[in-house]
Amino acid sequence: MPDRPAKPVSASAVEQHVYKVFPNDMNSHNTVFGGMIMAKCDRLALVVAERHSAHVCVTAAVDSIHFRAPAKGNDTLLFNLSLNRSWGSSMEIGARVEAENSYTGEVRHILSAYFTFVALDESGKPVDVPQVIPETDAQKRRFSNAGIRREGRLKTREQLTAG
Repeated sequence: MPDRPAKPVSASAVEQHVYKVFPNDMNSHNTVFGGMIMAKCDRLALVVAERHSAHVCVTAAVDSIHFRAPAKGNDTLLFNLSLNRSWGSSMEIGARVEAENSYTGEVRHILSAYFTFVALDESGKPVDVPQVIPETDAQKRRFSNAGIRREGRLKTREQLTAG
């Protein structure tokens, strides 16, 4: 059981983190390099995990990365990440990235992903984290869906190690 009180989602969320796309962010197809977006999501998810747990955290898993649309030159990327749920020492953080055309204001949903982080103590051992309190209907839905995704991750791990 965590030794700290539960925290609301809003206490650790990263909202509307802005990144302006420049030519060095482009791939050979003249769209934004997906690996750069994934790396930024991982770093921002770390911020969410460490804010929530008040401990050093490490990425344990990344799943369900969905590139929905490309980002282009002159876009501004908007990153939104929040804690969906916590269990013992682990936490699921959801990421949503949008691309905003800086000239027209058009906003496109370009990426969704889920990151699992584990909090560590000073010895590098997993440590319990506070529970999360979902407040809005969307947060309650993400909280519930996180449990379904976790069951899938655990079942997959069990099947892969059984052989």
